[in-house]
Amino acid sequence: MQPWLHQQVELHISAERLQAYVVPCADGQADPKVTLARYLLNMALCESLYPALQNCEIALRNAIHQHLARLMGREDWYDASAFAMTPWGQEEIRKAKAKLHKLGKACTPGRVVAELQFGFWTSLFEAHYEQHTPFLPGGIKAVFPHMPKSLHKRKDRKNDLEHIRVLRNRVFHHERIVHWRDLDAQHELILNVIGWISPPLRQVTHAVERFQSVRAAGLTPFLTHDMWVSEPSHDQRRGAGCADSAEAGRAGV
Repeated sequence: MQPWLHQQVELHISAERLQAYVVPCADGQADPKVTLARYLLNMALCESLYPALQNCEIALRNAIHQHLARLMGREDWYDASAFAMTPWGQEEIRKAKAKLHKLGKACTPGRVVAELQFGFWTSLFEAHYEQHTPFLPGGIKAVFPHMPKSLHKRKDRKNDLEHIRVLRNRVFHHERIVHWRDLDAQHELILNVIGWISPPLRQVTHAVERFQSVRAAGLTPFLTHDMWVSEPSHDQRRGAGCADSAEAGRAGV
């Protein structure tokens, strides 16, 4: 492996971030090539999950919004006194409206709904909304019309959505997921949720995603890429020299 390549990536990505991708070899030493390959695979996996996560989030919020608008008889159902939202939920609505006001946009129901975070929508499956609002349990069938009746269990579905929320946040915040052993199951769960809302949307998602191919290929495309044998340009040599100087400075050499 070309030392300058690892130096340049570490300089701009940071040694601390790359450290999370280190897997010691048999001799206890880390192979920088494998570390970078794992980092690249993590990026590819995150990218490959975007279509499913995006369609899942948009479809879920729209399905809930449409059902609650019908149920409460108004598009701004979140402002209805008969819909007893939790204090956290009320604060999320307030923040969404405040952001729209700051941007000089009208607080139309469509804009408020689009501004709310995924965590807001998953929170609507908490026990509170079964005990204090008309949303649940009937909302499960309305939001997920293609879900088998045997799966109409609020607590289980809340757990499903919570798993998706955690993965979604890690992917969108550029965090590590390459080490997750149940990533294939997580991906299938996202597709199932989309299919419970709309089977055609699940088919559309399949048409653009490549998670399974990225997962199956693993590290190989990154370990065998010709970037490892290419010669650095003049600017890259200068960058590597700067990285060496900076490292020497930190070490007091």
